[in-house]
Amino acid sequence: MLDYITWTANPILFDHGVTIRWYGVMFIIGFFIGYKIMERIFRHEGAYEKWIGTLLVYLVVSTIIGARLGHVFFYAWDYYSQHPIEILYTWEGGLASHGATIGIFVAMVLFSIFVTKKSPLWILDRLVIPIALVGALVRFGNLMNHEIYGHPTDMPWGFRFVVNLHGWMNGAAPAYSLPSHPTQIYESLCYLALFGLLWWMYWKRDAEKRPGLLFGIFFVVLFAARFLIEFVKNPQEDFEIGMVLNMGQWLSIPFIVAGLCLIIYSMTRPPVKLNFPNKFAEQIDEEKKQTNAAKPPKTQ
Repeated sequence: MLDYITWTANPILFDHGVTIRWYGVMFIIGFFIGYKIMERIFRHEGAYEKWIGTLLVYLVVSTIIGARLGHVFFYAWDYYSQHPIEILYTWEGGLASHGATIGIFVAMVLFSIFVTKKSPLWILDRLVIPIALVGALVRFGNLMNHEIYGHPTDMPWGFRFVVNLHGWMNGAAPAYSLPSHPTQIYESLCYLALFGLLWWMYWKRDAEKRPGLLFGIFFVVLFAARFLIEFVKNPQEDFEIGMVLNMGQWLSIPFIVAGLCLIIYSMTRPPVKLNFPNKFAEQIDEEKKQTNAAKPPKTQ
């Protein structure tokens, strides 16, 4: 009986004229599910329906730009400072979740100023629910890409990943890593559990009535999990070799501290009473009335 798993998944889902990778598909699925989750939340609270489409645009653009610039500035500035045009080559890989978090935060502040006219905590508390799920899906995409795995392990769930991925996909025989921690799965499961926790707190515990609580819990749980898992993850860049704490861990600490501050802030203030114009529900009711009016009368 083997005491490890040989991982031979193909990163490419479809390659007939157009190349579609699992990693990109996970992003698309995540954004679609996230859109439906936010639609349900907006309907529940009677928020404006038109905000959802605008929110999606802010979110997609800020995620891509933030994740790319996060990789450039946090992990590979020495290279990109000499090759600035390659910052635009996002298809070659190189995205950082910490950068995506910063990008989304800035975008949601702008979204609140120009669209909702409300505190940024309102949209951030709700948005982190689908973002946790998207994070789980993205880590599955990393698993399919045979990337960001961990140190060698003798645990029975250790994965042997293809290390000559480009050559293997072009016909060469695969060369495998030693059985290693599948840290992509560890993170994905943690983020999935976080999604379940936030979902439960929103729908069952009225956590949305305490501004900053869900956002703070998201920061603490996600980045604490990231901080701990980094101890068994291989360095992503050469400069991290030999560091007591790697770049991902150093970047996680401020988010954990910010999350704790948000939780304390939210729990030391009385719950707020939500008050929204029920435009979403009114529009749905109007559409139902128009549909019913268009139906032919029943014959007796």
